[in-house]
Amino acid sequence: MSSLVIRGLDTMDIGDIVGIDEKITKQYRPEVWEARCAYYLRRDPDAAVVCVADGTVVGFMLGEVRSGEFGLEEPTGWIEVLGVDPEHQGKAIGRQLADAMLDYFKRRGAKTVRTLVDEEMADIAGFFDSLGFQPSSLRPFVKTL
Repeated sequence: MSSLVIRGLDTMDIGDIVGIDEKITKQYRPEVWEARCAYYLRRDPDAAVVCVADGTVVGFMLGEVRSGEFGLEEPTGWIEVLGVDPEHQGKAIGRQLADAMLDYFKRRGAKTVRTLVDEEMADIAGFFDSLGFQPSSLRPFVKTL
């Protein structure tokens, strides 16, 4: 197995991220990832990390530290997007990305880290459960327009 390197996101990584997303979702969406990566690089660039193997991004995690969201005034880490190339799953890439992200959040003063997981995504829920995440008292509400 090649060595894995966790580092900050760079705009040059967007093509690899688009490729990972396409493998996972079966959709080619470069405009989505260009906008999303630009947002995180502008808002909280150190909370956007990638995992590189042999010069290619094989996983990514995007998030940020925010205060004042949903009545939560203390700095809170938010993990918003996680993707691992299906060909590289099972190699603890997600865990290494999460470790880097959680360490960054702690350095920024966050005492809590939050994320949202669709109930139909049991594998993602299991991943966060394995990291020690627990269900929250915050409840999502949605309204279709």
